Amino acid sequence: MKLFFLIQVLFCSVLHAQNTHHINAIRNCLNDQQNAWNRGSIDDFMKHYWNHDSLRFVSGKNISMGFTTALENYKNHYNTPEAMGRLTFTVVYADCPTKNACILSGTWNIARATPIGGRFTLLWKKIQGHWKIVYDHTS
Repeated sequence: MKLFFLIQVLFCSVLHAQNTHHINAIRNCLNDQQNAWNRGSIDDFMKHYWNHDSLRFVSGKNISMGFTTALENYKNHYNTPEAMGRLTFTVVYADCPTKNACILSGTWNIARATPIGGRFTLLWKKIQGHWKIVYDHTS
C-alpha cells in the first residue's frame, strides 16, 4: 500500500513539473508577443499564432477564421504607433490539461491616448514542437 501511495505521489509530481514547464514556455511566448507589439511589429506578434485557415479568433460580436484574416484585422485596427500604444498582458489562470494543449486566461491593456483593455482566453497547442495559439477569445 505504501508503495502504491509513493508511486501516485511521484506520478503527480512529474505531471505538475511538466505542467509548470509547459506554462512557463507559453508565458515566454506571451512575453515575446508583448515585446514584439511594443516594438511596433505586428508580424512578429503574430508568430505565436497558428498560421492556418482553422485559427479561430473571437472578439466582441465577431468570430473570424484564418491566420491571414487575423493578421489583416490587427494591421487595420492598429495601423500607427499611436494606435498600438504599449501592450501589457497579465496571466490570471493557466492550465495544461494535456502535454500538447494549454489554456491561458488573463487581461490585456494598451496604454495610449485613449487606453483600452480587456480579457483574453487563449488555447495553445504544441504544433511541430512549437506552442501556437489556435483559439483566441479577446474582449
